[in-house]
Amino acid sequence: MVRRTKQAALETRSLILDTAERVFEQKGVSHTTLTDIAKAAGLTRGAIYWHFKNKVDLFQAMMDRIKLPMEHTKARSSADLDDPLAFVRDCALGVLKQITRDPQTQRVFEICCHKVEYVDEMTQLRERHIECRSEFLSQLERGLRHAAKQGLLPASVNPRYAAVGLHALVDGLIMNWVLDPKYFPLAKAAAPMIDHYIDSLKSVTSKPAAPKKIAKRRSRVT
Repeated sequence: MVRRTKQAALETRSLILDTAERVFEQKGVSHTTLTDIAKAAGLTRGAIYWHFKNKVDLFQAMMDRIKLPMEHTKARSSADLDDPLAFVRDCALGVLKQITRDPQTQRVFEICCHKVEYVDEMTQLRERHIECRSEFLSQLERGLRHAAKQGLLPASVNPRYAAVGLHALVDGLIMNWVLDPKYFPLAKAAAPMIDHYIDSLKSVTSKPAAPKKIAKRRSRVT
């Protein structure tokens, strides 16, 4: 009996989260109330509050259901980075592939990119957004630093700046594609775009030294 009750509770929780995704996508997070979600799910507000403290808590739980590829790389040791540029490529490409293959990931990213305002009660979600970005950046920078140490990148490449640039590329592709999937074929273009960026890092040349100025000798007046 207890097992059946627990299973029913999990099913209700999943129903609430599935419904919240759909309503957030349709109305936007700021214009959605817990009452809206309860009605759409065929539940009472009390059922919502049984599982979630407030809308922020529900939104966090919705995000927690999405497991991105970079989250699986955090535990990898330095010894695993035998091919650091392949590691960087996998980190960047993995999330792009998942978005194109998994409708739920695509839906959640669309909500996070275009259907939420980080104001009022949702302000604390801004910190989560920054934390996720920092984790992704640390993975990219880590791989790029190893690549630099192994001589796979020119000494003039700054690993931190290169990581920020790659993150900006990935983030920009996601934001534009979820806004309009017809804009460009992300599933087909993701790998060439990431490869082009990494290849451009490998081909960076050191800035040539400025030519020395030859001082003009003053002619002596005799």
